[in-house]
Amino acid sequence: MAGHSKWANIQHRKGRQDAARSKLFSKLAKEITVAAKMGDPDADKNPRLRLAVKEAKSQSVPKDVIDRAIKKAIGGDAENYDEIRYEGYGPSGVAVIVETMTDNKNRTASTVRSTFSKNGGNLGETGSVGFMFDRKGEVTYPASVGDADTVMMAAIEAGAEDVESSEDGHIIYCADSDLNDVSNALEAELGESDSTKLVWKPTTTTELDLEGMQKLMKLVDALEDDDDVQRVTTNFEASDEVMEQL
Repeated sequence: MAGHSKWANIQHRKGRQDAARSKLFSKLAKEITVAAKMGDPDADKNPRLRLAVKEAKSQSVPKDVIDRAIKKAIGGDAENYDEIRYEGYGPSGVAVIVETMTDNKNRTASTVRSTFSKNGGNLGETGSVGFMFDRKGEVTYPASVGDADTVMMAAIEAGAEDVESSEDGHIIYCADSDLNDVSNALEAELGESDSTKLVWKPTTTTELDLEGMQKLMKLVDALEDDDDVQRVTTNFEASDEVMEQL
């Protein structure tokens, strides 16, 4: 059983900061609107919308915000967004994937490139770091849902590929195309998950010391502050001591 993936922590830092909560809600609402506009506005008939709503609920997005985001798509008031992925290197050669939704490609490309440059990074071409990640479905549960063996058996039955259990909780991975089915099966066995989403899972990591982590976090924070940026993923790894000092 692998240890807890510290690289995942970076994706949740913003969610734990009250000051960034409204920005997080806005990004989750945008994902819901795009998912509803691209497919059926009924979450039961639209797997992407179902996952978007589920993730929004896990982050405590109010029901009225979720309903408003869906109605925006139904009413035809929603802007047309392009989903664009940017790849590059951060400080110390850390691989960085930036996922965006934008109504102005030129603006977003310029802002992302500038943010990399100003924070010790270098924006690359699509595919420049993507080979260091696998696209996976990720379902997380609190430690209280059961011990490692219980969760492992439930994950195997659900068709998952891997489980990482620690005192912090359980992270279950599956093929990206299986996320909807796997999450439904897990819910039937273990109950509501903490989080269900598609992620970029590093296949190789870069070890950082405290100074390297501080520089990386500055870049990630700057990227996440952009309204066009939906999420940022890196392949950093750091010791418990370094994480505690941050």
